[in-house]
Amino acid sequence: MERNKTYHLALIGVLTALLFMGQVIMSFLPNIEIISLLIILYTIFFGRKIFWMIYVFVFLEGFLYGFGMWFFNYLYVWAILALVCLPFRKNTSILFWSIVSGFFGLGFGTLCTLPYLITGGPAAAFSYWVSGLGFDITHCIGNVVLCLVLFKPLYSLLEKAVSRT
Repeated sequence: MERNKTYHLALIGVLTALLFMGQVIMSFLPNIEIISLLIILYTIFFGRKIFWMIYVFVFLEGFLYGFGMWFFNYLYVWAILALVCLPFRKNTSILFWSIVSGFFGLGFGTLCTLPYLITGGPAAAFSYWVSGLGFDITHCIGNVVLCLVLFKPLYSLLEKAVSRT
């Protein structure tokens, strides 16, 4: 029993590191990322433990890139994606998750307006949102394509890895 717990904890650690590495490796692409897909998959397999993974990921990002305004966005934006996914954990439809991932990408900029609303008011939040619409569209398309292509193979790999616990 203790060995399974150790394996499970180590697996979560490795997968969290992959979340971080996935962002760093793809950071040269404008708003095209694998994080959304990984958070969806990790939520399916690990349920509420995803929040530990998200916050370790966010703090690793902060240590690497510095703790700017974006950091506060990451503290809640990725958790919102996980909260959206939790009730649908049993769903394995690639199309369903691609749509969820796409809408998340499209809404990412909107979700990130909160700190600007608080610090600069509605005009600042609106300006931030409008200036990022092109990035949100790219984010949406990238999320859908990555999910359509990678959901099934990554799901299979995670299923095998988790079944060992």
